[in-house]
Amino acid sequence: MTIEQTNERENWERSPHPTPLDPSDWSLTAYDYQLPEQQIAQNPVIPRDSARLLVVASQTAHQHSVFRDLPNLLQPGDLLVLNNTRVIPARLYGRKPGGAEVEVLLLEEQQPNRWLALVKPGRRLKPGAQIQFGLEEGLEESNVQSGLPLNAEVLSTDERTGGRIIQFNLPEGQFLYQALERLGQVPLPPYITESKADPEQYQTVYGDRPGAVAAPTAGLHFTPELLTQLEAKGIAQAFITLHVGVGTFRPVEADDITRHQMHGEWVEVPLEP
Repeated sequence: MTIEQTNERENWERSPHPTPLDPSDWSLTAYDYQLPEQQIAQNPVIPRDSARLLVVASQTAHQHSVFRDLPNLLQPGDLLVLNNTRVIPARLYGRKPGGAEVEVLLLEEQQPNRWLALVKPGRRLKPGAQIQFGLEEGLEESNVQSGLPLNAEVLSTDERTGGRIIQFNLPEGQFLYQALERLGQVPLPPYITESKADPEQYQTVYGDRPGAVAAPTAGLHFTPELLTQLEAKGIAQAFITLHVGVGTFRPVEADDITRHQMHGEWVEVPLEP
């Protein structure tokens, strides 16, 4: 257990609680539950703000509502903090020179065109391995000018995540973000297997800072009209940027949840709203 995790538990144990802390709450098995596959939504609701909303007033009182009712649940003078990150098309499909298929999930850019990524199959992508993307696009002049097909090399293994450090070879002055718009796909959670939604439905309406590999899902239900209603009621809005990272894909595997090692995420909080 790290010093931070020890302090977290000690602070919890010293703080006042309405009921004594049950030691089993630290066990991963305490969070097991049955979720039938047919209850997992495969497509976002339309319109966005028609999603159901559970309002928890206290430990013993709650009510079912709809997200569009949010202006009636907040008060003038309240501050609504929103994450303006935008999901990048971070999932890429390519091939090794011999033709074997490769899947790459970009996590974070470490240097220009050098990325930390999760790869499949990992055992075939050791340092020095070459990957080609966009071969199916052909060799039209427009593709060549935009850096397609795209070549990349695995530089090393990242022990912290089990991923790979990948260098993408692009003409000088070009960056991977440009090629991603043509080659990449927006990553979806593994439990969404039959989505027919437009990729834009997995973006918030206010997200304008590319960098996340998954959506800040609580914000997906806001519409421009709902934000206008909230503002008209005197509910202030402020934006931060937190790029959702690999931690959202990583399961908790430690039996004691306080021993789970969380992956860090890039965040920016401006001095002024």
